[in-house]
Amino acid sequence: MQIAVIYLFWFSWLAFLCATVRYSTQMFQQNSYRIERYNRWLRSTGEWHSRANMVALVGAVATYFTQHWALLLPLGLWMLTIAIAEFSIEYKIKLAYTMRVKRLLVTRYMLVAAALAGGHFLDDRYAVPLLLVATFDYWIILANAINKPMEAAITRWYYNDAKRILRSMPHLTIIGITGSFGKTSTKHFLYRVLSERYNVLMTPGNFNTTLGVVRTVREHLKPHHEVFIVEMGAKQRGDIKEICDLVCPDMGIVTSVGEMHLETFGSVENVARTKFELIDALPEGGVGIVNIDSEAALNHIKTNGIKVKTYAIDSCEADYRATDILYSTQRTTFSVEHGATTDEGYATHLLGRGNILNITAALAIAEKMGISTEARRRGVKQIEQVEHRLSMRTNGGITILDDAYNSNPTGARMALEVLSGFDTTGSRYVVTPGFVEMGAKQYDNNRAFGRDIAMSNADGVIVVNEVNREAITAGLEDGGYDMARVSRVASFKEAMAELQPRLKVGDVVLYENDLPDSFK
Repeated sequence: MQIAVIYLFWFSWLAFLCATVRYSTQMFQQNSYRIERYNRWLRSTGEWHSRANMVALVGAVATYFTQHWALLLPLGLWMLTIAIAEFSIEYKIKLAYTMRVKRLLVTRYMLVAAALAGGHFLDDRYAVPLLLVATFDYWIILANAINKPMEAAITRWYYNDAKRILRSMPHLTIIGITGSFGKTSTKHFLYRVLSERYNVLMTPGNFNTTLGVVRTVREHLKPHHEVFIVEMGAKQRGDIKEICDLVCPDMGIVTSVGEMHLETFGSVENVARTKFELIDALPEGGVGIVNIDSEAALNHIKTNGIKVKTYAIDSCEADYRATDILYSTQRTTFSVEHGATTDEGYATHLLGRGNILNITAALAIAEKMGISTEARRRGVKQIEQVEHRLSMRTNGGITILDDAYNSNPTGARMALEVLSGFDTTGSRYVVTPGFVEMGAKQYDNNRAFGRDIAMSNADGVIVVNEVNREAITAGLEDGGYDMARVSRVASFKEAMAELQPRLKVGDVVLYENDLPDSFK
């Protein structure tokens, strides 16, 4: 009996260890391998006193003071239950087993081996407590600290190699794109239009960090490329400058300045300074294009006397302005005014003012690069939807408006505008967890979002997750929305279970944002 219990404990502990190490590594990766962000996540979500950590802590104390093998049975079953539950979860963002993660895991398990060795050489009463303590989340921070010098050396080598490749291509035109939102869509639209004349490479997916750009250069940039479009993301001051120091852009687009990532930036002014690091990096004669429908971007230009070309839909001051926008069930048509010229006849099947605004940025650069008006029209007509960025699909007669990626107040208002104006005989639903990473303004922005939903034509609302539930429901109440039509669920899986029985042919569903697993 005693031997069987011990074997069960060891098996359960091993499963528990693998589950907790995978989860902590996954969340560390989602927090960009940054200790301060990981610590903030641990505190804000309560993960530092999660079930797993409490099991390990209680078990360590109990086994230290109670030296009896029978205690291992309930402890082993407890750990096994948590491990099974963890491995059964389907995460939205799975752990990517990059070389960095593999090195991190090796170091992490070496720390576990050290705990095993310590338990072997020390008094027996320390053995099990040490094994349990080895499962704590914070060990990933120590593993990262141990690996830091090695990771820095590897990164430096890759960075220098990418720099060498770029220096070997002096005729390559490099275009940077940054902004609080809209940069990925603008990148795709610009790629499509410039491809009418040039051989173009763009950073794939969300490769918008320095290391993502380095990887793109080393793995994808070839001598035949004539244009390189670089998406530039930022979580703190200096991130854009770091990418610009690597690629030395010739042209740049700032799509917006908003309240995303205020937790790390601290203020909208700091966001603006960071986004405009791209404009600051342009050479003399370089072309900067800025969206002045973004109030914060316009204020930054005026306050600092920055000379750039501008684009907009609403602002009549813009150098490039989309006008005569007409929506139909088949397509959107529009014109672009620039100077005394009006280019008519643009048509796209994309939805929403946000997409037209982003296309206008692409057209401004294309015009500067000598793409003919006819080629620009042809390129716009061939633009495909970018997944999860107000893309539309139909399934069984039900229309899905998918705006699930990186939601923000401006984009959400535009998505609600599309939902409200959608020509349908069915019902309209909004499924959303609201906005995150907005610091002190998060509650107010989500409450305003709730009011915007209340003023739309939504027939039903499903508020997902707890993080913004109070704020969104308060906003819905402010707007006089019928709260009987509001559902509150813990996850998107529950939202689908709630929504599916209601849906019928002709209904329209707007998915506005989809939080990563690091938000509860």
